[in-house]
Amino acid sequence: MDINLGGALDYLGVGFFAVSGAIAAAERRHDMITFLFFAGITGIGGGTLRDLLIGAPVFWVREPGYLTACAVAAVLVWFWRGWMASSRALLWMDAVGLSAYAVVGSAKALSAGLSAPVCVAMGVLTACFGGVLRDVVAGQPSVLLRREIYVTAAILAGAVFVGVDLLSVPKLLSAAAGVLAGLALRGGALLWDWRLPGFTPSGSR
Repeated sequence: MDINLGGALDYLGVGFFAVSGAIAAAERRHDMITFLFFAGITGIGGGTLRDLLIGAPVFWVREPGYLTACAVAAVLVWFWRGWMASSRALLWMDAVGLSAYAVVGSAKALSAGLSAPVCVAMGVLTACFGGVLRDVVAGQPSVLLRREIYVTAAILAGAVFVGVDLLSVPKLLSAAAGVLAGLALRGGALLWDWRLPGFTPSGSR
């Protein structure tokens, strides 16, 4: 299995993020062009930043199939109205994309010979930046500014993948471990409102 984990995990991350972007457009009753735009920036935004930072060719420029995947995601959301075009669906689509893309980003950095901490950081940027772009363009508070477990789930997914991979475990298993760990943490936060403790200034009650 190569750096792109056979391509499947990479497309999974792009596809689910693209769906979450299209759902954000659906919530605001935008037109199809805006659906395509939201799906595109959410689906490929994080991977683009990662490739620019590690000096790699931007992945979707050489493989336009990723743009096609974003377009397909937008069309599916447009025609599959109902549960898909809802805030809850957006959160779960985003959770799957977050976990998968954190692993993909870490894997690409690892193949570039970067250190383990940098690989995890690249996984987090890959997983989170597209969602940040989506929220900013949609005019809503970024998920990074909400007191909920989000970045932490991306960190866990990347760290588990890198840690297991360093044990010379097959990439498929290390990738599965990373995705499941990140999805479990993010899913728990969605289902049971798990949160990290917030900062409390000295003397406050």
